Amino acid sequence: MSAKPQSSSQLFPTADQTVGPYYAIGMAYPQSEELVPHGSASSIVLSGYLYDGNGAPVPDGVIEIWQTDADGNIPTDSGNLVRKAGSFGGFGRSGSDDDGYYQFTTVLPAPTEPGKPAFFAVIVFARGLLSRLHTRIYVPGPGLDADPLLSRLTPERRATLVATEVDGGLRHDIHLQGEKETVFLAFN
Repeated sequence: MSAKPQSSSQLFPTADQTVGPYYAIGMAYPQSEELVPHGSASSIVLSGYLYDGNGAPVPDGVIEIWQTDADGNIPTDSGNLVRKAGSFGGFGRSGSDDDGYYQFTTVLPAPTEPGKPAFFAVIVFARGLLSRLHTRIYVPGPGLDADPLLSRLTPERRATLVATEVDGGLRHDIHLQGEKETVFLAFN
């Protein structure tokens, strides 16, 4: 005899069917949002809000950034989970709070080549997503017009990738869907 099939009201998603809220287990570590100590020389704050498709804050998302150092070098130091004094690993992770707010203390990245723009590579994890999302946060300044990705976008879509300068750093809101949806990148 075969078992009676379960009704759809008795089925529950498993961890491999959505990225959240399970990601909190094993992803958090002390000072994960501090790529450099808060208040250190040349430190900036990169902050913003994570919003869903209806414009509501996502209170339990995770934002990861990967970046160059202040000289445009891609960091090669290991040990990002345990910050080493005087070391810059270029990686950070911040959870979003009840208002969807995230924040990093880091250095302003520099371009890897003259004439290229500086940016943060970003990965977003949030409840309801079947996979993580990849995007960029560009630093306002020179090189934006020559960037191959930005040059293919309309001004409205391009604006979803460029941070705004604020006192002490940069602000960039991430919209998962909707009218202000951030441009996300697809990888094969």
